[in-house]
Amino acid sequence: MYILALNCGSSSLKYQVFDANTKKAVVGGNVEKIGLPDSFVTQKYPDGKKDKKVTEMKDHKEALSVVMQMLREASIDMNEIGGVGHRVVMGGDKFASSVEVNDEVIKTLRELTPLAPLHNPSGILGIITAQQLLPNAKQVAVFDTAFHQTMKPVAFRYPVPKEWYTELGVRRYGFHGTSHLYVSKRAAALLDKPAAQCNLITAHIGSGASITAIKNGVSIDTSMGMTPTAGLMMGTRCGDIDPSIPSYVAGRKGLSMETVQNELNKKSGLMGVTKCYSDGRDVRENQDTNEDCKLALEMQIQTVKKYIGSYMAELGHVDALVLTAGVCENDDYMREKFCEGMEEFGLKMDKEANKNAGRDVSEAVLSAPDSRIKIFKIATNEELVIVEDTIAIMNGTYNPDHLKMAYSFANQKVR
Repeated sequence: MYILALNCGSSSLKYQVFDANTKKAVVGGNVEKIGLPDSFVTQKYPDGKKDKKVTEMKDHKEALSVVMQMLREASIDMNEIGGVGHRVVMGGDKFASSVEVNDEVIKTLRELTPLAPLHNPSGILGIITAQQLLPNAKQVAVFDTAFHQTMKPVAFRYPVPKEWYTELGVRRYGFHGTSHLYVSKRAAALLDKPAAQCNLITAHIGSGASITAIKNGVSIDTSMGMTPTAGLMMGTRCGDIDPSIPSYVAGRKGLSMETVQNELNKKSGLMGVTKCYSDGRDVRENQDTNEDCKLALEMQIQTVKKYIGSYMAELGHVDALVLTAGVCENDDYMREKFCEGMEEFGLKMDKEANKNAGRDVSEAVLSAPDSRIKIFKIATNEELVIVEDTIAIMNGTYNPDHLKMAYSFANQKVR
């Protein structure tokens, strides 16, 4: 039996097919530029082979149909797909765990759409299309926000009029939950401690980025807010800014708030400062010759260190700092900079170990022997969380309390 993991973005679709028994990916791929004439699919295989198909896909329904055809061409029997796990960006405070999809779940997701207008509609369409194309497969929704529903009001409430919260749902929700869940379980295994006894700071730094404070195994605070725009400086998102800036810019430039919001989400961050690069790799390549690139990196590093420091204060005792996602998994320079000057706070990096933790190393201890706080590089695997939640719901073994959920990856001591 196969499990299909689906991640429908606003104009993209990522997918992976896993063997349910081995929990290993057998094929996967990306659909890009959905809604544009030059949209395309790149399908990837474990041996490194790739297939590419360029064809216009007007929406996620058409994209998923093309994906299904490509999977058939890869000898995947559609009748063998027993479950589909959907990454859903916004579950609000309605979903604190993964759930089997039914009409009531879809209805609630539609009601939550104003909180994630760019992502939830495509996620809903992906679910409905998968139901139509794979009617015998169980559909499961896995929420980006679920892991953070353990936050207390002191962390998730904003100091704004109470009716904004009670009537409109204005509060911190947090995102990247499946990633923070996965790496926190792996960190507990590396520490050889039960997850419920671990205090961690998990830093998911990629094009999108967030940092989470985890106390006794559960999220107590996180950098993203009501939307993914808040928190750290990212590839194209601004992160934390003065809340008066949008209305000031709109008034001075004669822009609509919708336009300003678009610029804060798609033209800010690294892109905003450098004026030409949103990918950290491009910024790094030009940092020695381009002052804007140098500044952008310094700003990004500073915002990460600010959050690490604040979460140290919030947690009190910290067992480990976990570095994950694109930037932290692949760039030893940035990992070093994120920890630089933190020795007085108990973070001391082994620079040689950090340099040796290349892209082919999925997990590594980066802290010096005398570092009070461990530093780990852990490659995230959000799809595996989705697959294991889906299988458990199908088997009736799923526990909504993730500390009591029997994840296979939580028990592996060495990877």
